[in-house]
Amino acid sequence: MAKKGSKKQAPKKAQDLRELLRIPPGSEVDLSSYDPEALPAGPQKKADGLAGTTLMGERLADLQERLYAASTGGDRRRVLLVLQGMDTSGKGGVVKHVIGLFNPSGCRIKAFKKPTAEELNHPFLWRIVKALPQPGEIGIFDRSHYEDVLIARVRELVPGSQLGRRYGQINRFEQSLAEDGVTVVKIFLHISYEQQQRRLIERLDNPDKHWKFNPGDIEERALWPAYQEAYEIALERCSTDAAPWFLVPSDRKWYRNWAISKLLLEHLEALDPQYPKADFDVKESRRLLLAQ
Repeated sequence: MAKKGSKKQAPKKAQDLRELLRIPPGSEVDLSSYDPEALPAGPQKKADGLAGTTLMGERLADLQERLYAASTGGDRRRVLLVLQGMDTSGKGGVVKHVIGLFNPSGCRIKAFKKPTAEELNHPFLWRIVKALPQPGEIGIFDRSHYEDVLIARVRELVPGSQLGRRYGQINRFEQSLAEDGVTVVKIFLHISYEQQQRRLIERLDNPDKHWKFNPGDIEERALWPAYQEAYEIALERCSTDAAPWFLVPSDRKWYRNWAISKLLLEHLEALDPQYPKADFDVKESRRLLLAQ
């Protein structure tokens, strides 16, 4: 992943994206060193990026169908896409433009809001477990269990000792998911402080977008440094071999969408799901149909 101030290099091949955007386990993370406008691989122009995302749609849909079909034969594998980022980073945009490439009947989308009274009476992972994708499905989390080490840290909602234990709980939880056939793809949508301001102003200037604005966004924005630190800690402590974090430059919406589409494509191709073989006599069934 290209960092600010680093020597400009030719973009790497698109097939290297999983390795290129991955936060290596155990590495220190300084978000200020990553350029939110970077184009580390793939298309370098918006038109090419939009076209490339569209072209991936057919292949993504085919792999999704194969994944779902494989589950009817007992294959327990599924994919969980976790989207995290500051307000306006584009979580909803990814759901619309990237997940829109899939068949919605095979997707399970969950947007996590402030915990309800019932959810607060359970361990923090309780509501997460209830929303997990079933075998053959692609699950999408708009925010996730990481809120419990992000806003919980910034707003000091839980004691420090309890907060510290949560990172280990998350890692063990994600390890158990991987062992049960879940491919966890965790995306941090990295935007700049300046880009967030521009997007919030755009919402205020457009009456059709007022519903997306909350005056509380201004208060949250004032806590930007604290949130950046909270994200750095989460990325450092919870990027593992079983469930690594991927940092996607997100100041350019078109590149964000292309990169996430490509990451999903690479993960699905690695799974290589196959249509199950028929458990009935195909020839005999065909003969009976023709005889009717």
